[in-house]
Amino acid sequence: MITKKNLIALMASTMLLCGVLNAKNYEHSDLIESFSVLPAVTQVSVSPNGKHTLIRRATSKDGDYILEVRKTKNLKDDPILFNATQMEIQNGFWLNNELLGVSFRQNIQDGNQNYWVNKIAIVNADGKGSWRVPFPKDNQARFNLIDALRDDPKNILISYDINDDGRPDVIKYNIYTGRTRTIFRANTLLESGFIADNQGEIRAANAYDGKSNSLDQYVRLSPDHEWELIYKNRADNRERFDFLSFSAENPQEIFIRANRGEDKTGIYTYNIETKEYSERLFSLKNVDVDGVVLSNKNNDRGRLLGFSYTSKHPTVSWLDAYEKNLRDAIKNAFPGKYVSLSSRSEDDKQIVVRTSANNDPGTYYLLSNLKEVQIIGERAPLVNRELLGEVKYIKYTARDGLKIPAYVTVPKMGKKPYPTIIMPHGGPWVRDVVIYNEWAQLLASHGYMVMQPQYRGSTGFGLNHWKEGDNNWGQTMQDDKDDGVKFLIKKGLADSEKVAIFGWSYGGYAAFAASVRENSPYACSIAGAGVADINRISASLFNGGRYGRVFQGSTVSGLSPIEHAEKLTMPLFIVHGDIDRIVPVSQSRLMVEKLKSLDKPFKYLELEGADHRANQLYYRHKSAFYTSLVDWLDNSCFTESTIVRK
Repeated sequence: MITKKNLIALMASTMLLCGVLNAKNYEHSDLIESFSVLPAVTQVSVSPNGKHTLIRRATSKDGDYILEVRKTKNLKDDPILFNATQMEIQNGFWLNNELLGVSFRQNIQDGNQNYWVNKIAIVNADGKGSWRVPFPKDNQARFNLIDALRDDPKNILISYDINDDGRPDVIKYNIYTGRTRTIFRANTLLESGFIADNQGEIRAANAYDGKSNSLDQYVRLSPDHEWELIYKNRADNRERFDFLSFSAENPQEIFIRANRGEDKTGIYTYNIETKEYSERLFSLKNVDVDGVVLSNKNNDRGRLLGFSYTSKHPTVSWLDAYEKNLRDAIKNAFPGKYVSLSSRSEDDKQIVVRTSANNDPGTYYLLSNLKEVQIIGERAPLVNRELLGEVKYIKYTARDGLKIPAYVTVPKMGKKPYPTIIMPHGGPWVRDVVIYNEWAQLLASHGYMVMQPQYRGSTGFGLNHWKEGDNNWGQTMQDDKDDGVKFLIKKGLADSEKVAIFGWSYGGYAAFAASVRENSPYACSIAGAGVADINRISASLFNGGRYGRVFQGSTVSGLSPIEHAEKLTMPLFIVHGDIDRIVPVSQSRLMVEKLKSLDKPFKYLELEGADHRANQLYYRHKSAFYTSLVDWLDNSCFTESTIVRK
């Protein structure tokens, strides 16, 4: 029960603790170094009974992560430690009060082959006994957790290709003995997207129909009933239709996120027995709905608590009074912070709270009995909070009238108009969610204002906003970025002579495109892991298979930067990892060779051993890249300095 007394105690203890944090004397003699070091603490969770915490903590600049199990009664007691010698610990999770699941990864480079090996192991939380690796004979074993089966604490439901036919089956796995039992054998009709009801029975699944090139959605009344096709997700349609979870209140209803003829997604239920959809349970005018929030408590598992969506930040519209009051109380105790509850015990006497903000990369706390607060650790303790910029969420109008949301990080140093970086996100079929962004704050710490436009083609803002990017790569999609520059200049925020564009992945493509477009508003361009030849885009960008090629691949056409390389008139900095499996490094190498043949100026940095994603960049990669990026902006982009060809 959240009482006024609890809340006052919580606020007092938390404010005192926050004051200590803000007074900390951060060592930041090397600003680049502080951003390059991998996060110090990345994950914290509590056991279901609340007696222990599980913490993933770095031991070096490169991470070298370990897991710590600590007693919640006293976090200062010596922890039980788990580490790895050859593979990297990615995360850990509580299977129950006794056992942990631990995921590992390792990059293998064998001749011309480059791939990641992922493993999950089970270990006793007290550190005793040996590790148990599911399916140890399968070196490439890949499986996903479907259901933790809280009513059956010795078993979990996972999807795994048990008979090696290329289709993941549903397996009941005993976490103590390693014994398996096949619950559902995948087949040509049903092969993915398995969802269990609250009794652990598989009653929803997907199948691919090659004839219509669709992902078909199936449900059934019970394991004894036939499967019923309720929706064909055609690749050429693009409307969303996703199963979310079965209802706890009515086991014959399943929650669905879908457009159903509307621009924005909403939440519905489908009744398997009556074959009827509900009215829209929840939707918003400006953004799509993300999903439903359900209880994880044993006594009311699956009960609907609220609906989640993302505007500026991830948000929940709460239906449950207790949940709303609890979160409001905790949020009010951390004024000025974005607050999330990372983990909770069954009785809510132990809650892991994570705070973040423009000037807080992330801090973890343990809240005990709704009144006692202990700090667990900061995500990036070396970063100087006093240099971090303020993030604003704005909208501007593109030249054709489309409204473009954007995040703008305003530096604390300098004055208007600021030297400015336009930083489009990758994808492009995603969106930014900015609370603290490392790259934006790195640049802001050096005096640059950063805009992250949610250009057409971004998801989360409705079907029309997404589809407006179709076959407009380097065209109207690019206009949106340029129009963002005009908006900032008109508002007196950006220096018209000092605007650059920097992006990674699709953002790298956008930077390439900007460098060769006529009347470009940029003084220079930084293309990271970008596509230079749009005609050579890897199938991996489209999630593989014919469905992905039609669903996404048919929307990709427009300006191919390498075909316009002779039009390059601005300084161009190209950076790419040499083992990138998403956008092959050959994309940047082809552009480099083309520019050399045309005697065009550029700088090229190839990061040895770097893959595509941000969490695959290590300290050595970040340090080399960040140093070169800031130096190049300071001395080669907005000056007349000569750019060295490499």
